[in-house]
Amino acid sequence: MQLGDERESQNVEDRRGQGFLPGGGGLKLGGGLGTIAIVLIALFFGVDPRALLNLAPDSQQTQQAPMPQPRGAGGGSGGGGGEDAQGRFVAQVLASTEDAWTEVFRQHGKQYQSPRLVLFSGATRSDCGTAQTATGPFFCPRDDKVYLDTDFFAEMQNRLGAGGDFARAYVIAHEVGHHVQMLVGIMDRVDQLKARTGDDGSGANGLSVRVELQADCLAGVWANRANSAKHILEHGDIEQGLNAASAIGDDRLQRRSQGYVEPDSFTHGSSAQRVRWFKRGLDAGQIEQCDTFSTDQL
Repeated sequence: MQLGDERESQNVEDRRGQGFLPGGGGLKLGGGLGTIAIVLIALFFGVDPRALLNLAPDSQQTQQAPMPQPRGAGGGSGGGGGEDAQGRFVAQVLASTEDAWTEVFRQHGKQYQSPRLVLFSGATRSDCGTAQTATGPFFCPRDDKVYLDTDFFAEMQNRLGAGGDFARAYVIAHEVGHHVQMLVGIMDRVDQLKARTGDDGSGANGLSVRVELQADCLAGVWANRANSAKHILEHGDIEQGLNAASAIGDDRLQRRSQGYVEPDSFTHGSSAQRVRWFKRGLDAGQIEQCDTFSTDQL
């Protein structure tokens, strides 16, 4: 990716090196599946983490995060420092999503509100529970923040074979896509639908797949818009993104982690589906092309 001297977002909180205060509720790890790779696969990419790891967060409990200093453009604070390459890359990609989505919302007569992105190391607090390196990046709708330990990028490359700048940018853009879904009301509607599903979880899983595939498509919309505006993509970047989308499909990850595939337990979509919807957004650059809820052809 050609980010060069592109601006860095002011909406990055650098909590790296601040440590973690124990206590409170949050996500309690259990179940004995101890490797980082399996937890990464479970929570961020492929399988329902509560089924695999016996997680039991209190859905009504929120926690107060530490009060970090925001990491500004060209500088920053916190243990990670302001000049590190990974931190600067994340801030530039986040700024790129801000520019792209501001324009998309403007074209639809709306105002875009940017999320904050929390960089951390090891563990930190979120209003959705404890964020840990092993759980991978995620978006928390309760505090409207994306949580990311950049060590996850090494896990992506080394364990999942999904390396490269654009693969990392795709991860950030996917989580920002969940923020966009929250802004336009999709998250609330999905939560209402999930509340009406049966206890077997199959209906909720199906809705989760549509949510995740839509976030993939929205990541593609960002890439299209950002490249049209500033020509950030280089030769091979698209292949990196498609490879990342394929590497994190439920079918591929389940086969890798447990040796067989259970389609009824999918929460993010198959490799083919994730590639298809990411490419759809990338090709079209239009949010209207990301309607995963009114089609039977995922």
